[in-house]
Amino acid sequence: MIELAGIVILGIIAQWVAWRFKLPAILPLILIGLLVGPFATLFTEDGSKLIEPIWNGRKGLFPGEGLYYFVSLAISVILFEGGLTLKRSEIRNVGPVITKLITVGSLVTFFGAGLSAHYIFGLSWQISFLFSSLIIVTGPTVITPILRNIPLKKDVSAVLKWEGILIDPIGALVAVLIFEFISVGEDQAYTMTALIEFGKILLFGFTFGFTFAHGLAFTIKKNLIPHYLLNVVSLSVVLLVFVESDIFAHESGLLAVVVMGMVLGNMDLPNIKELLYFKESLSVLLISILFILLAANINMADLALIYNWNTVILFAIVVFLIRPLAVFISAAGSNLKFNEKLFIGWVGPRGIVAAGIASLFGSKLVLRGESGAEFITPLVFIIVLGTVLLNATTARFFAKIVGVFLTKSEGIVIIGASKVSRLIGHYLKQNNRHVVLVDNNDTNINKAKKIGLEAFTANIFSDSLTDNIELNDVGYLMALTGNSDINKFAIKKFEKEFGENGSFRLVDTDEMNDPENNPKEGLFSHTDDFIKLSEAARKYPAIHEIALDNHKHYMDLIDITKTDEDIIPIFLKTPDGELKIISSYSDQFKDIKKGYKLVYLGKMFDIDETALKTEVAVN
Repeated sequence: MIELAGIVILGIIAQWVAWRFKLPAILPLILIGLLVGPFATLFTEDGSKLIEPIWNGRKGLFPGEGLYYFVSLAISVILFEGGLTLKRSEIRNVGPVITKLITVGSLVTFFGAGLSAHYIFGLSWQISFLFSSLIIVTGPTVITPILRNIPLKKDVSAVLKWEGILIDPIGALVAVLIFEFISVGEDQAYTMTALIEFGKILLFGFTFGFTFAHGLAFTIKKNLIPHYLLNVVSLSVVLLVFVESDIFAHESGLLAVVVMGMVLGNMDLPNIKELLYFKESLSVLLISILFILLAANINMADLALIYNWNTVILFAIVVFLIRPLAVFISAAGSNLKFNEKLFIGWVGPRGIVAAGIASLFGSKLVLRGESGAEFITPLVFIIVLGTVLLNATTARFFAKIVGVFLTKSEGIVIIGASKVSRLIGHYLKQNNRHVVLVDNNDTNINKAKKIGLEAFTANIFSDSLTDNIELNDVGYLMALTGNSDINKFAIKKFEKEFGENGSFRLVDTDEMNDPENNPKEGLFSHTDDFIKLSEAARKYPAIHEIALDNHKHYMDLIDITKTDEDIIPIFLKTPDGELKIISSYSDQFKDIKKGYKLVYLGKMFDIDETALKTEVAVN
């Protein structure tokens, strides 16, 4: 009982430490597992582990093959959750570099690492290529914490983010197929019978996954499952699919749950987000328990197998040769610069899926007596630990060395995607600024996307925004919602992450009616709140620029905007095109001369047409 409770407590502590110090959770989990497992034998009186996962006659949590069954079921849930995140639309929209990375790059890693493992360790071709298939995946759970605080150009961070998201389930599927191909050929020497068995695995895996996905979707759409049972019913169906598919075709269960997740994730289900949140929470708990158990189950003898220079050579080849080669081949002919390719090639941490499936497949093959199978788990764990440690400690420094580290973050995140936000966002994009709109209203987000803006649905009360590494180049925050409490909360929560150069919000009605109450983060004008902005945008949906002569000219125009509700000042544009956000402190800019422009929303100033330079309109 103490050991079971200890695993859960240690796992959650490890997750908190990872969150607190912005590390991939797998790092403290595996280290804790090794400390209470093989390393504990070095200092306990009887030479036993503090946590013994398998019953050894004196102590242990799981009798016989119990650990293997638990790992199988846990991995099935984790892979199902990974499948849910893979969207066909995302694959189509990520661009050629990421598409090549998850296809051509995966092939380079697969064959390169397989050949290296075979010739360096003398492993069979089957075991070598199973190892290489397991280290294809990177994964968002390790990429995000490493890059979260490194300001990068959006193109670079987007490549790393989407590679991790898309290759997670795809890499898992490849590893499952390789393992199943090894399994059917083990006793049948890859004869026609073995190929038929492999075909059965594919048939039942895809059939069960596809069929049960549509069956579960049908029951959800028809409201045949009460809301409070939806999550647990979905979990039970995942386990049912895994077990039933395995009964019909041995080793087809993992394939079935990955397919089931992918099919469900690409359906228009009303509760798919809630289902995904539940599976994510469950996966956190399972991962916490799983990796402490898996690391603790490693013996000192297993570590001794790889405690040599061969391991160092293999690690160096995988990290410093194969990964960069895969990136440069995949990015050939793209718009990525040489230094950007270098950085992407440097950052390639392996994660949870690789370590989890390695332990499962390694233990299965060891039980069957497959020669060299005992190398699978420790080798993959070394690659996982080594890449995570290397990238976590050097990514920021390496970004500075190769020149991809942004010294000034010029991106802008706008909280709220109303018509006002879309107008401003469109203007910013037209002026070559990286701008992102965030809202929890899908209708507003879809309207923003239709005019070519980068926008996504998010709840600002969650941590999803701070986890998005594509926002690493953001240095300005503008809260433009109609809810003053949300605007104030956004400033308070995200000022450090996104407001390096400035955090602004609209004034509320009370502040607008009190001249003495002018908040330092007030946006645009002390006389304009969300209602006035929306009304001006409704009547005059356009943003204009007017040339300025000097500071007095600027202040004269600001005075006009204070008396005309249909003209809202928003930016000051410098001669070199830089946009400065106007705050409710209208006299913040002193050094204004010819070449500067006032950018404003709404009705055009009633002055000579020669003063008007540009007009940008959005319907």
